[in-house]
Amino acid sequence: MEIKIKPGAVKGTVMAPASKSVMQRACAAALLKGGETVIRNYGRSNDDQAALQIITDLGATVNYTDDDTLTISSAGIKAAGSVIHCGESGLSVRMFTPIVALLDRPMTITGAGSLLTRPMSFWDTLLPQLGVVAASDKGCLPLQVQGPLQPADIHIDGGLSSQFLTGLLFAYAGAGASGKRIVVEGLKSRPYVDLTLKIMKDFGLPAPVNQQYESFYFPEQYEKSDVPRKVDFTVEADWSSAAMLMVAGAIAGSVTVKGLDVFSEQADKKVLEALQDCGCHLSIQVDEVTVRKNNLKPFHFDATHCPDLFPPLVALAACCAGTSVIEGVDRLVHKESNRALTLQEEFGKMGITITLQDDKMLIKGGAIRGAVVHSRHDHRIAMACAVAALAADGPVLIEAAEAVSKSYPRFFDDLESLATA
Repeated sequence: MEIKIKPGAVKGTVMAPASKSVMQRACAAALLKGGETVIRNYGRSNDDQAALQIITDLGATVNYTDDDTLTISSAGIKAAGSVIHCGESGLSVRMFTPIVALLDRPMTITGAGSLLTRPMSFWDTLLPQLGVVAASDKGCLPLQVQGPLQPADIHIDGGLSSQFLTGLLFAYAGAGASGKRIVVEGLKSRPYVDLTLKIMKDFGLPAPVNQQYESFYFPEQYEKSDVPRKVDFTVEADWSSAAMLMVAGAIAGSVTVKGLDVFSEQADKKVLEALQDCGCHLSIQVDEVTVRKNNLKPFHFDATHCPDLFPPLVALAACCAGTSVIEGVDRLVHKESNRALTLQEEFGKMGITITLQDDKMLIKGGAIRGAVVHSRHDHRIAMACAVAALAADGPVLIEAAEAVSKSYPRFFDDLESLATA
């Protein structure tokens, strides 16, 4: 699908979509908790649908109550088949792999698109330490596992992705871990781990003690109720998607994003710091944020623990008068694309110079040109190019624009609703 974005001002109010980070974790928690879970404001993205299909394949029942609510019923993990398909969701494959490994039977975990090339060798060496037979395809999917997983004291590398740790925390809880510790070195994206721990507690799962992000200890005493409690859970709005809309306001007019929780554990809430530093007009209320255009100055931002902010912040930096610096480039290699190179190349087509220097990205703001760009089948690249196009000197044609469905299916509709005559 090709989408043409014409330059122009934006003004209006948009309701932020549901967070796929929260939605997918809620699906895992509902499966492991058992009993009935009501989920309100459920996610509609492709990644959300992948998570719902996974828990269905693992024995849960999903019923849609109305346009806003669904109910998940679970009697524990009872897979009907032997294959679990994760779509293109990196979080799902990393989070559900150790959960699938709780089963005492051979299972195959696979996916589609760029997920097939993302590194999975982590599980080849880690899962056998937990009594699981595991074999990837030369470090990639498909992954063959056979449990049952047995919690043990382990050391893991947290530098590649915190999502591996999220999966282990859920699996340890599901296995009734007692007196076991996961020691983590170099943990990145810490706010996402905070989000995992919060959801575990919200669902009544045995959450470990977080010992300064260096280890996670499951206490020795934990009595599991014979009757799982009913949980009524609302998926909060997504700061990652909202960041795109806020940047649109900062560079092209005025945008109010509603439904946001300013006290959220989501990592990408930190976008507010960059917006404040660059000099745009920023108004923060209890459940909404308004961003208005102003003379923008370059900013320096550390995205080590919130790498998904790179694309919107590159669009923002492209409109700043000077060179902005974003740290944390090494977190971008294993995304839907190699985002550092993709941003450099696609924004280069629009006349923006991006220099990669060690772990830093330097973006020289300037005149944005109309151009033909490609999403590289990366949802955040498609959205970032669309936002930057608002300030271009001519239309920007985005190829493979359907990639936005991975996280924000209605993105182009929402962006169009903000366009002024």
